[in-house]
Amino acid sequence: MPPANPLIERRAGVILHPTSLPSRLGKGDLGPEAYRFVEFMAASGLRVWQVLPLSPTHPDGSPYHSPSINAGNPLLISLDLLIEQGWLSAQDRTSLANPAPDYIGQRHTLLKHAYQGFLHKSSKTEHDALNAFVAQQARWLEDYALYQALKQAHDEAGWIHWPTPLRDREPTALQQAALDLQEAIAQVRFEQFVFFQQWSGLKAYANNSGVQMFGDMPIFVAHDSADVWAHRHYFQLDAAGHPLTVAGVPPDYFSPQGQRWGHPHYHWERMQQDGFRYWMERVETQLQLYDLLRIDHFRGFEAHWEIPAGDATAINGRWVKVPGDALFTALQQRFGPLPLVAEDLGVITTDVIALRKKYGLPGMKVLQFAFDGTQHNPYLPHQHEHNCVVYTGTHDNDTTFGWFNSLSHDAKNYVDDYLGSPGEPMPWPLIRAALESVANLAMLPMQDILSLGSEHRMNTPGTIENNWKWQFSWEQVTPDIPERLQHLTRLYGRS
Repeated sequence: MPPANPLIERRAGVILHPTSLPSRLGKGDLGPEAYRFVEFMAASGLRVWQVLPLSPTHPDGSPYHSPSINAGNPLLISLDLLIEQGWLSAQDRTSLANPAPDYIGQRHTLLKHAYQGFLHKSSKTEHDALNAFVAQQARWLEDYALYQALKQAHDEAGWIHWPTPLRDREPTALQQAALDLQEAIAQVRFEQFVFFQQWSGLKAYANNSGVQMFGDMPIFVAHDSADVWAHRHYFQLDAAGHPLTVAGVPPDYFSPQGQRWGHPHYHWERMQQDGFRYWMERVETQLQLYDLLRIDHFRGFEAHWEIPAGDATAINGRWVKVPGDALFTALQQRFGPLPLVAEDLGVITTDVIALRKKYGLPGMKVLQFAFDGTQHNPYLPHQHEHNCVVYTGTHDNDTTFGWFNSLSHDAKNYVDDYLGSPGEPMPWPLIRAALESVANLAMLPMQDILSLGSEHRMNTPGTIENNWKWQFSWEQVTPDIPERLQHLTRLYGRS
């Protein structure tokens, strides 16, 4: 049975993107190592796995800059599980045992082989399951499959650079493309079918082990995406499809020049006119995948930072109001109480706080942000409330070990003093502070559990190099770690 709602009872969990799981073929996936990780969590008293977005990515590897808000990343498909299903040959198994330097290309090749294996070896029941999936997900899958096939046919160029009839989705051009690219479209459908099948299996295993899955929904979508191409009227674009303004945040803790994310802004008036259909469908899809969902950049639902598309930095942006209140009223009417967490970090105003509290959404408390020397800092544990989620750090932070070592001598003394001059080394004092907080849910990055330094950081906001590459190995998980976590989760009433 799944555990109780982690938003209303004390629970602890871990942040780990599946790509960070160990793998002999490049990045981690949804296969045996993911199941082993669930077993590690259950043995450690950790009941919530925050997986971050599972979307496909562009070459930068960031799942927050995805070509689809609904699709799963085919590179997360476990080839080992495809072998078990009999869809890969003995020759493919040999290839899998000898990883190539281009592991991404190798994975894509083996996925194509798996589809051929499926066509020739699968049962009628499996064929029926694929057809049912395609029909059930047609709302987004057909546009996404055609978009991906066209990307391949145009040397991965973005849709803005396709021939005008395809760029502007002229019906005759789309019909012809669908005929010409049938095989590529069928491959994309198959890969999405397998991804969702494998995710469903992993989630069921986790739930039966007492672990809930915590997803992440980016507020924005990449300009080069099936979503923007298929729904241009929902975005602020010119007649040729170029963004008029782009998203980001003003200068803050992470970047003195702000962050220019480059995502096109929504045309909120049009979204509101049709009852926020885009968001209804999007949230419905996500709630089918996860037990709990974090809404990234919640601040953007009260007002967004609008940057002129031609600007190289975020400095000259401006705040523009957004009908977030109307949106969340509509979502609550449709879905009832929402299992959502608001990522309310950054420049937070009283209006943002009021919007979050009106709908009872827990916010985030990041302990690395707590120690600026003032007792009124909202991230300090004595300022926490039950309806929040406390983190030592997130995927956007340095590891806690790296963060602490970067502090000045006086700052380190202040942290030690606040935490009661602990005798154990970092990051465990901060892990204890998170677990003993009154916050109902406490989340720990896997890097902190393993006491790793800055070289193991997952992402550095405002940069595109060397992010989303970190992986752990089971050799780093010493036998005392599950016992230590089990003890602490029981000690602080989170087991």
